[in-house]
Amino acid sequence: MSTDGHLRSEVYKIVTKTNDVISEDPYRLSYHLMPPVGLLNDPNGFIQYKGVYHLFYQWMPFKTGHGAKFWGHYSSTDLVHWKHEEIALTPSEWYEKNGCYSGSAIESNGEMYVFYTGNVKDEQGNRETYQCLAVSKDGFHFEKKGPVVELPAEYTAHFRDPKVWKQDDHYFMVVGAQTTDIKGAVALLRSNDMLTWNHLGVIAGGGEGLLADFGYMFECPDLFHLQGKDVLIFSPQGLEATGLNYQNVYQSGYVMGHFNSQEGSYNHGPFQELDRGFDFYAPQTTTDEKGRRILFAWMSVPDQNEQEHPTIKYHWLHNMTLPRELKVINNKVFQVPVKELEQLRVGEVFEHDVKLNAENREFEEVNGKTIEIVLEKIDVSSGFFSMSVGEAAKIIYSPKQGLFTLERQSYVDGVTEIRQCLLNHLDSMRIYLDTSSIEIFINGGEETFTARFYPVPSNNSVRFSSSEKSTFMIKKWKLADNLVC
Repeated sequence: MSTDGHLRSEVYKIVTKTNDVISEDPYRLSYHLMPPVGLLNDPNGFIQYKGVYHLFYQWMPFKTGHGAKFWGHYSSTDLVHWKHEEIALTPSEWYEKNGCYSGSAIESNGEMYVFYTGNVKDEQGNRETYQCLAVSKDGFHFEKKGPVVELPAEYTAHFRDPKVWKQDDHYFMVVGAQTTDIKGAVALLRSNDMLTWNHLGVIAGGGEGLLADFGYMFECPDLFHLQGKDVLIFSPQGLEATGLNYQNVYQSGYVMGHFNSQEGSYNHGPFQELDRGFDFYAPQTTTDEKGRRILFAWMSVPDQNEQEHPTIKYHWLHNMTLPRELKVINNKVFQVPVKELEQLRVGEVFEHDVKLNAENREFEEVNGKTIEIVLEKIDVSSGFFSMSVGEAAKIIYSPKQGLFTLERQSYVDGVTEIRQCLLNHLDSMRIYLDTSSIEIFINGGEETFTARFYPVPSNNSVRFSSSEKSTFMIKKWKLADNLVC
C-alpha cells in the first residue's frame, strides 16, 4: 500500500473508532462545520467549482493537537447542507511530510488548481517550506504536481499559505511571510501559467510603510477587489494589546487600498480587525457565481488555551464560522450572514415588542440552544442593556460610554473574560447560537463578535436586562440541526 493509501486507511479507522464517543458530546454543534474527529483549523481552498461549494480545511485526525496536517473536505450546493468528502490531501510526499499546510483553489480550463504549503522538518526541528500544486478534474480527486515555488532568500522558512487569483492576464500569489529580520510580511509572486512563479517583493509589512513594525509573522493573506477597493486580509502574529484592540493572542483583520497589478505594488490604509470576539482566525474568501465575496474563518485562535476546551475528552476540537458575505460601506468591511442561512429556520417566528424598565425578563419562547435571534429598533437611552445566554455568555451595551461588550465564562478557570469595541450607536443585532458557539452581527455587520462558550448543557435560558429604560423588537427562530453528514 502506498503512503497515501496507508494514511487514508488509518484516518478512516480512527473516525469509525471514535464516532460513538464524539456523538455523546453535549457541546457538539448542530449547523457549523466540525471535524469528524481530531483537530480542525484554517479554512483552505474555498471555491465554488462547477456549481458546488468546496471548503477544505486543515485537519489533524489522530489527536486534538497540531501536527502533520491533512486537507479535510466539505462540499455543499447551498452553503447550508454539507457533506464530508474523502480526504483531499495527505502528507505523503517528501515535500509535505510534516503537513499539507494552508492554501487556496482557483479554476482554470475547467480544472481545479489547489496551491498549498508543504511543510518539512528535520530531526532538529529545522523547517523547509515549499509552495505546492495539486490539480483536480472533478474537485474531489487530486493529482499532486509537487513544489512550484521555493523559498526566496528574503524570508525565513515561515513562508506559507498561498492565495492565488487571476487579474489582467496574469496569475498572482500572495504568501504569508516572515522576513529575515523577523518582520511580518505579505509576499507577492506572479506567473503566466501557474507553474513558473516570479517573486515581486513585499506588498505589506516587512519593515516598511504603515505595517513596518507590525508583529513578527503574517499568516493567511487574501487580496481581492470589492466594490472599488482592494482589500488585503491577513492574520498578524506578535501584536501587543492596545486599548480595546488586539486582545487575542493573535489577530485577523484587513487593510484597504489600491493594488497596481502592472507594478506589483499595493498602497493601503491602516489595519482594522475583522472580528472583535474571542475566536476568529485565518479567514479565507472566494467569489461565487452570484458575484458575492464570501468568507469562512476558523472559530478559534492558535496558542490560546486550545487544549483546555471541554470537547477534548470527546476527541475533537474546533469548528468553522458561518459563511459571511462581505461588503464595503464607508471604507469599512461589513460582514453579514449569507442569505441561504435563512433556510436553517424551522417553525414559526416568535415576534414581540419588548419594553424593559430597570428589570430582568426571560421569554420561554426565546430560550434555546440552536436558535437565531434578531433585535431591531433598539433604543437604550441611558444606563445599560444586557442579554445573557445560558449564564455562560453575556452581551452588554452602554450608550453613555458607547461601549459594546461580550463576556464569557472562561472554559479554563471559570473567570469572566471580556472582549469589547466602541459603537456610536446600537440599532440592531443578529445572533446565532449553536450549542457552544455564538456569532453576533451588529448594525448590519458593522462589527461582529465570534466565540465558543460552554454553558451547563441543561441551561438554555436567554435573559434580557436593563438598568433603566430599553425597548426593542425581537424575532426568534429555532434552527435546524444535523445538517452536516
